[in-house]
Amino acid sequence: MDRLQTMQTFVRVVEAGSFSAVAREAGATQSAISKQVAALERALGVQLLSRTTRSLALTEEGERYFEQARRLVAEIAEAEAALRRGERQLQGWLRVAASVGFGRLKLLPVVQRFLSDHPGVKIDLKLHDGFIDLVEQGIDVAVRIGALADSSLVARRVGTTRRAVVATPAYLRGLPKGRGSPALPRVPADLLQHNCIVYTELAARHAWSFTAGPGAGAAAGTTQVVRVTGNLQTNSSEIARASVLAGMGIGYSPRWLFDAELASGQLQVLLPDWPAPDLPIHVVSPAQRRHSAKVQAFGDAVMQALR
Repeated sequence: MDRLQTMQTFVRVVEAGSFSAVAREAGATQSAISKQVAALERALGVQLLSRTTRSLALTEEGERYFEQARRLVAEIAEAEAALRRGERQLQGWLRVAASVGFGRLKLLPVVQRFLSDHPGVKIDLKLHDGFIDLVEQGIDVAVRIGALADSSLVARRVGTTRRAVVATPAYLRGLPKGRGSPALPRVPADLLQHNCIVYTELAARHAWSFTAGPGAGAAAGTTQVVRVTGNLQTNSSEIARASVLAGMGIGYSPRWLFDAELASGQLQVLLPDWPAPDLPIHVVSPAQRRHSAKVQAFGDAVMQALR
């Protein structure tokens, strides 16, 4: 059995969704394609596909194997294509991961330009606000914001995220008037009187950090951490964004999440003399993908866009 050939056949069957479609592509019989996949399953000692008369579905073992096999097949095709043409034209699948808000607002334009510049590339874009294991999920490159945990991943810093405390004018106008009512926040401690929208995917969560600027009335560089409270917390950056825009409370967010609203005056920056610490932006990839031409080119594209 040619292991590479059967692996390629298995990947195409999953992508196409049927044995017959791959058989037509290969000019072979449906039975021959089915036998190749069955031979691969016997060699691995696991069932990769659950077959019915009408459909195919990956088993749990098949899902894990498919992600790894698809990446290997793509890398081989990329290397062979480059050798045949004697050039570095990029080919094949690139699996990219990022958080939902960053992916929608900042990364999607990069992906669109990258696909236009490299017509031989196909991108599988996975957006998720939680942690993703790149190796387990078969991800080639991810964009991560914030301090990185020690790991075997290869990281490259490509930018910086500025953060701000923001609220709508409607929220601020709606604050109750009178003695003991919340005042417009002037110092970080004032946030304790306000309804704060908490994004739980940040490591600090409720602990919002600030550093004194020139007009803060405190020694420049002084750090203050306030443990805020509110009636809504969420693991979704999109829900946090929508809640702030709806005037439900105060947000502590990357400025890029609200670029348009800040420019239009729909949102107001609070505590301008007490900026939140900036966060680094990295592209990270598994160690075995560090020399991939596609990964390097995509990292270059992200860095250029963030400048």
